[in-house]
Amino acid sequence: MKQDIDKAYRILRKDPIMKEVIKTTGKIDPSPGKNLYVSLMVSIVSQQLSVKAADTIYGRFEKLFPDNYPEANVLLRIEDDRLRACGLSYQKAGYLKNIARFSLENTLEYKKLYRKSDDELITYLTQIKGVGRWTAEMILMFSLNRADVMPLDDGGIQNAMKHLYKLEGKGKQLHSQMLEISEAWKPYRSIACRHLWMWKDQ
Repeated sequence: MKQDIDKAYRILRKDPIMKEVIKTTGKIDPSPGKNLYVSLMVSIVSQQLSVKAADTIYGRFEKLFPDNYPEANVLLRIEDDRLRACGLSYQKAGYLKNIARFSLENTLEYKKLYRKSDDELITYLTQIKGVGRWTAEMILMFSLNRADVMPLDDGGIQNAMKHLYKLEGKGKQLHSQMLEISEAWKPYRSIACRHLWMWKDQ
């Protein structure tokens, strides 16, 4: 992993603007991958909530299960009103059950999916109602440690790049500009984007 990170930074620093961003934010070392099934559950619960609220609700949700693990077969038998009592909306309760059902009818075991390309994985995951492209991209970046994801629709990435690279486009034009700039970051665009988020937050 260290060799990959060192190589990533050698490539990213060739872009003088990204070099300054990295200097400002400090280097990162991506954490190991997590359980894909659980990561999707956490992502659904977290949507449109603060980190604290999401953690509280997910903690209540976990306590519905033996060993605090949301086993798919068990989840599908739980009445929606019990899920609502945890703080989940009916819509999110439905989305969580969609993930459980998909895991049983297909698979969410990463060891069976790891050979899929990023685009193939995004297409696969977005079959689940409630999992959009942005959610799938975040899962790839933060849970699966895919190195070269470029979330073009993320508002934080858009705003950071518009400011840093003086971009004025909108919609497809902005996407095209972002892709052109990010060519220089390949195959480590995920790491570049994490630095852009950190820079924006600072």
